Amino acid sequence: QVQLVESGGGLVQPGGSLRLSCEASGRFLRWLAMGWYRQVPGKERQLVARVTVNGDTNYSDSVKGRFTISKDNGKIAVSLQMNSLKPEDTATYFCHANIVGLGQYWGQGTQVTVSS
Repeated sequence: QVQLVESGGGLVQPGGSLRLSCEASGRFLRWLAMGWYRQVPGKERQLVARVTVNGDTNYSDSVKGRFTISKDNGKIAVSLQMNSLKPEDTATYFCHANIVGLGQYWGQGTQVTVSS
């Protein structure tokens, strides 16, 4: 069984910053990629940023230059540093992991609201 535990999120003013973290727990975990997706009501979940076990990253065009994803080399965890936040970044953010031999897993979601 794999669990993804998310932390961070909350309410921030436009131009502000937030940091999301996600840690995977389970036995004998090896992972291929972890990342963050976001979803607003009535729309599909969309990729925000993703990092592979080799450190390769990719970002959605809407967050390039503002968000940075990083992995923790000591544990199976990723963080998403979000700077220069905009109201359109408001969404529920979900951690995602692709675990070797076990498949894909999602976190429970954390709300990010950007509003003055």
